[in-house]
Amino acid sequence: MDELYGAGVALVTPFHSDGTIDFEGLEKLIEHQISGGMDYLVSLGTTGEVATLSESERKAVWTFTAEKVKGRIPLVAGIGGNHTAELVRQLEQFDIPGYAAVLSVSPYYSKPTQEGIFQHYKAVAAASPLPVILYNVPSRTGSNVSPETTVRLAKEVGNIVATKEASGNFDQFGKIMRDKPENFLLISGDDSVTLPMMALGGAGVISVVGNAFPAEVATLARMCLENNFEAARQLHSKLIRITELCFIEGNPAGVKTILHQLGICGAMVRLPLVKISTHTADDIARELMTLGVPAHT
Repeated sequence: MDELYGAGVALVTPFHSDGTIDFEGLEKLIEHQISGGMDYLVSLGTTGEVATLSESERKAVWTFTAEKVKGRIPLVAGIGGNHTAELVRQLEQFDIPGYAAVLSVSPYYSKPTQEGIFQHYKAVAAASPLPVILYNVPSRTGSNVSPETTVRLAKEVGNIVATKEASGNFDQFGKIMRDKPENFLLISGDDSVTLPMMALGGAGVISVVGNAFPAEVATLARMCLENNFEAARQLHSKLIRITELCFIEGNPAGVKTILHQLGICGAMVRLPLVKISTHTADDIARELMTLGVPAHT
């Protein structure tokens, strides 16, 4: 899966003020990513507010994204959940051309055992028409995919090719890197730890901040892959404050506000999410000025 090295971005789903999908804004966002040098795009991960989209809306977003990208860079579809049988049905019916892999979040809310997580992903991989990327984000799911389970899946299930790790646990990252098969990829799921995770041998990042700053995030990942960590550290430091502001009132409300201030798409989110406070929006505008990117609003 050479397509998964470097920087991917978990695309937001732009909405109009009435809550309908803003496909014009999505097209602007896609072009912003490609012109910025992003290596691949993830359509409808957590950042895409996939939990609030209907099945028909999900298909429309995946299809629109593939049609606009036109094969210029690889695409990954976010297809996950905690209802294994329903997820299997969705995967068996996924037939949208242009996608290279599936990103599937670990079952949330149910808090399965490690054996339950293993069996869930085994069923997912068997049903998926595309290679599968595990996604471990305990802060959202309520359970952790242990390094032992990750490595077991990597070794025993041939269609599982990578993991997006957002546990924040460097002991866990180190154990995965130590024990995984050589061709299994460890990908950062947290912008703030991309540099140190890649220093451990990670393959790259699936970024949130990259929605707004694709060139910077893509360059950072490329520097790390080239072992140019001195330059990467400087760029990492430059992005620390804007990364913090992205998440301080939740994702994707923060990065959508940045995109709105950059004139790319609106800041609208769907309930139960709400827009960030005026105070944080003002902080974002000031930080954009510091970075030399004046806000449009």
